[in-house]
Amino acid sequence: MTGLLKELNLKPGVIYGDDVLKLFQYAKAHGFALPAINVTSSSTAAAALEAARNAKSPIIIQTSQGGAAYFAGKGIKDSAEKREASVAGAIAAAHYIRSVAPHYGIPVVLHTDHCAKKLLPWLDGMLDEDERFFKEHGTPLFSSHMIDLSEESVEENIETTAKYLKRAAPMKQWLEMEIGITGGEEDGVNNEDVDNNSLYTQPEDIWAIYERLSKESPYFSIAAGFGNVHGVYKPGNVKLHPELLGKHQAFVREKLGSKDDKPVFFVFHGGSGSSVDEFRTAISFGVIKVNLDTDLQWAYTVGIRDYMTANIDYLKTQVGNPEGADKPNKKKYDPRVWVRKGEETMRDRVAVALEDFNAAGSL
Repeated sequence: MTGLLKELNLKPGVIYGDDVLKLFQYAKAHGFALPAINVTSSSTAAAALEAARNAKSPIIIQTSQGGAAYFAGKGIKDSAEKREASVAGAIAAAHYIRSVAPHYGIPVVLHTDHCAKKLLPWLDGMLDEDERFFKEHGTPLFSSHMIDLSEESVEENIETTAKYLKRAAPMKQWLEMEIGITGGEEDGVNNEDVDNNSLYTQPEDIWAIYERLSKESPYFSIAAGFGNVHGVYKPGNVKLHPELLGKHQAFVREKLGSKDDKPVFFVFHGGSGSSVDEFRTAISFGVIKVNLDTDLQWAYTVGIRDYMTANIDYLKTQVGNPEGADKPNKKKYDPRVWVRKGEETMRDRVAVALEDFNAAGSL
């Protein structure tokens, strides 16, 4: 694959609306998916952008509610009623990514992750800013958002999601929703004890979602459960069945009477620790986005850990090291040095994901 930028007429930087739709349609048709990278700082965002630029690939960058609050600063209040820090941090991250992304020369989908029912004030606050920004600039601030009401009834999940999609539709803003619970624990959302049957979505539910949401907008994707689990667990403990996505596509296709083998845009949650075969099987059935967080947290930590371990005798005091009692250590403990080591190992892990998901070289 070559020339995606030219073929789709995509400009470097954050993309919106029809450009997001064109990108996802192209990915689905050509058998690749974009990794969605959770970021908590300008440092982690820069690592993701650098990896995508080097691999000549688009990328999705997203913040979770907790990650957004961290981006704003732990000293800011984040009340359950207003989610002040989460809203402020997501907006700050959006402006940072918007400002630097064009310099990396790649298209970027700017997304927000897992918004459960209790976190809806966070989504409301971001949409308020999207609408204000849209009125002024003609595009929303964010490319897309995710609403995750998978713990609610199917009926409530679909109708509440439809309400938010209707709000986003005038801005041609993408909305991702989840049906079927993703197990494990991530960012304060703990589903480690969930009933195993809840991890597998039924095709009737996929059709009900598609039928209802299509009435509001074509800009939506579905994170369907096929045994997905957040985090990394002992091999054999997670039973993924990505082939179920193929059955979902066939069911929706039959209901629509469509010639399109893959009418649904699917999302793969809980990607860390999965095999390349599992990723590629899911992608072959219409997955266009794969969330990746836990593995990247580990990768970022490894770079800093190894630097600290290798230079520990230079980091105990400001002056004095194995080279001499009067030798200064500033060049060793400068945060720009050791933070960069984390960026490099995270960058390299994102590069692996871009290869695994067949996205590398798509530009």
